[in-house]
Amino acid sequence: MKNFEMNPNLLEKTLGKTKSEFTKNDIINFIEKNGVKMVNFKYVGGDGKLKTLNFIISGKKHLEELLTTGERVDGSSLFPYVEASSSDLYVVPRYSSAFINPFNEIPTVELLCSYFDKDGKPLASSSEYILRKAHESLRKSTGYTLQAMGELEYYVISQKDSNFMAVDQKGYHESMPFAKSEKFRCEAMQAIAQVGGLIKYGHSEVGNFIQDNISYEQNEIEFTPTNLEDAADSLLLAKWIIRMLAHKHGVTVSFAPKITVGKAGSGLHIHFRLVKEGKNLMIENDKLSDIAKKSIAGILDLSASLTAFGNTIPTSYLRLVPHQEAPTAICWGDRNRSVLVRVPLGWLGEANEMIKIANPQDKSETGDIMNKQTVEFRCPDGSADIYLLLAGLTVAIKHGIEMKDSLKLAEQLYVNVNIFKDENADVAKKLKTLPVCCFDSADCLNEQREIYQKENIFTKGTIDGIIKKLKSFDDKKLSERLHGNTEETRKIVDANLHCG
Repeated sequence: MKNFEMNPNLLEKTLGKTKSEFTKNDIINFIEKNGVKMVNFKYVGGDGKLKTLNFIISGKKHLEELLTTGERVDGSSLFPYVEASSSDLYVVPRYSSAFINPFNEIPTVELLCSYFDKDGKPLASSSEYILRKAHESLRKSTGYTLQAMGELEYYVISQKDSNFMAVDQKGYHESMPFAKSEKFRCEAMQAIAQVGGLIKYGHSEVGNFIQDNISYEQNEIEFTPTNLEDAADSLLLAKWIIRMLAHKHGVTVSFAPKITVGKAGSGLHIHFRLVKEGKNLMIENDKLSDIAKKSIAGILDLSASLTAFGNTIPTSYLRLVPHQEAPTAICWGDRNRSVLVRVPLGWLGEANEMIKIANPQDKSETGDIMNKQTVEFRCPDGSADIYLLLAGLTVAIKHGIEMKDSLKLAEQLYVNVNIFKDENADVAKKLKTLPVCCFDSADCLNEQREIYQKENIFTKGTIDGIIKKLKSFDDKKLSERLHGNTEETRKIVDANLHCG
């Protein structure tokens, strides 16, 4: 018998079941018993942002029909590649995604939707379905399930408050009153948890500064690993909630990778682990497993083209520069924040005894807790289409597992030094680097496109559209062009402030 008393997800708590078990009748019964007046459909457009369709409930028959058939939408207004001459698409709700809107004064239930084409088939080019195809391909070929989570970084931008100023670029884990946006962050975390997001923790991040009498405070909300599709939904909804709260409180938030030159940029680090029958496959005998190393090798092999999904605007490449704790070289390492793929601490071996040392008076058993080891991909940022990014990572992981000599490649690209330090320049020079602009990222995707298009996971049209968009920025040598030009830098930052 599951206990839902401490569950922050309001719908799960009320229904007494996990969201994966939600049925149409559950939602109808909840709406009837709780005086819900509206239903909203939400779905991702071609720009990676949530779109909304509002419905006033006119009766039980209307509600049942709505939840059974979905609705029609104009695909040509949602996606650049859908022709106006044949633009109708269906949006069909996923019951497991249902949640109570935490903002509306009118009681409202929200549901995320999937796209279907005129024949009632899943829309092959929709980002949400591309992710599902990628995950299913991995499960079918390996038997493994992929779990993921994100580290969502963002800036809160508001009027300067001269009381208790934190030291510039020293905001990491700062507390109130020096971290002014802690209360905002905690409110966001509560709302995210209420709609089903699984949060690990939140904290203030390194970046904080004053510019033109405006305060900029960087924050991070980190999630816990969960089923791949749910991880994508959680990140998408978290960004929506944070923006809604910013609107409510009269401040601005930005997930943009770079706000200004010389200050900490914001990333969207992705952690993942492969699981089979409840067992974390990233560790074997308290060491990183061969499966984990093969996965890392696959990501490194495709890392240049993965930027096309995870670093999609010109300011992405103002963040990916040396000496900023953002990766530039294609390599991996343990606990090393200068590398592209990092293996963080995982509570292995004697580390499991720490709680007993800290609390010798407590004789209770720690229980059988699933190994927490993950692997972290560090270059993506808030401009990413979250579904396409996770789909690309899934393809890369499968690629590594199947790739010949992947263990050898992993061994060759392992680095255990800080490659940004001058004394390690020789190590850095031997490594390939990530693209330095959107234009180059597009070329890298074009070179490796067949791997993503295998099994029609990514459609040709999707890849073509991404390449076209990236090249349209015409941002070759952007860093050099912007050097010392404050006005032009501000223009490009402002143009991309609300990316993703």
